[in-house]
Amino acid sequence: MMRTIMAMAAAGLAAVSVQATGPGFDPRALKAVAGPPNEVMVLGTPHLLGWPKDFDAQALGPLIDRLAAWKPQSIAVETLSGLQCDALRRAPFRYAETMETYCWDATPARQATGLDVPAATTEVERRLAAWPERPTASDRRHLAALFLAAADQGSALVQWLRLDGTDRHAGDGLDAILVARLETLRQRRNEEFLIAAPLAARLGLERLEPMDDHSADRPYRNAEEEKAAGAAIMKAWDNEATARRKAADGALQPGIGTGAGVLALYRAYNAPDQAQTIYDSDFGAALKEPSPERFGRGYAGYWEVRNLRMAANIRDVFAAAPGQRMLVIVGASHKFYLQAYLDMMHDVRLVDTDAVLR
Repeated sequence: MMRTIMAMAAAGLAAVSVQATGPGFDPRALKAVAGPPNEVMVLGTPHLLGWPKDFDAQALGPLIDRLAAWKPQSIAVETLSGLQCDALRRAPFRYAETMETYCWDATPARQATGLDVPAATTEVERRLAAWPERPTASDRRHLAALFLAAADQGSALVQWLRLDGTDRHAGDGLDAILVARLETLRQRRNEEFLIAAPLAARLGLERLEPMDDHSADRPYRNAEEEKAAGAAIMKAWDNEATARRKAADGALQPGIGTGAGVLALYRAYNAPDQAQTIYDSDFGAALKEPSPERFGRGYAGYWEVRNLRMAANIRDVFAAAPGQRMLVIVGASHKFYLQAYLDMMHDVRLVDTDAVLR
């Protein structure tokens, strides 16, 4: 009996020892590659949709100037690819709200070009693979139409902005409805359209890289559960860290009418100390909320899955063309998660936003 007890105790100690050793493998320590490394800068941003309707986009000029000086070779944005939206549409019982919120209905572009999202996406890739060194205005109008049919509005706007003003008209697959859509996007308060697309056009890039992911979205089982979950998470968010975030944002918002004020806001949003504040305010508070249903832990799990899949989409762009410099423009709450996950990857080097935004 005593030998049995001692054996069980030893087994228990061994189990504790194994748990304490950690994963035993750290990809962050294995960064040697042939040729230039992949460099990524993650720019945390407020969602400009929430800014005043009379906000003057000219105030974004100094920010765009600094990003342009860093010379990214690709720009990834927090938007869903047309292919993911096409897939989500096949499961409306789960993704109906996601589609309504995040997926543009490309029917007008399909009617103009005769191509659905998968076919248009294939044609975009085929065209870009044989893209001429000096594309004509007709080439760009046609590619803009294809991007719209692929439900990639940001990349369509890049092509539209690369045209001279006199060449921005219907033709080559763009009808009057699509032209009106592109002109609307030029003015829309959204970081994809006011920052990423103008920057890409200025740098001579042909497209943006959609990297958001909402495949982890799922509806609550009924209205009662949704109400209870919302109440539990809102209660968790009512904390000192949230109050500090609101106060800091309130102090920065009045300055966004000037370039200096916009830069001050972006420097603050991307400061390293924001990582802990965001966690304490939001996800950390949710993980500790005490509802029997563990609503907060479900929310935090969704958040981690979404960020992991976003990081994978970013890494996929690097895998297709190694040795490039990428700017990722993403909501500020995603920034530090993406940096942590991307830093785990062998062929990714993080670039400090502070050095670029100074």
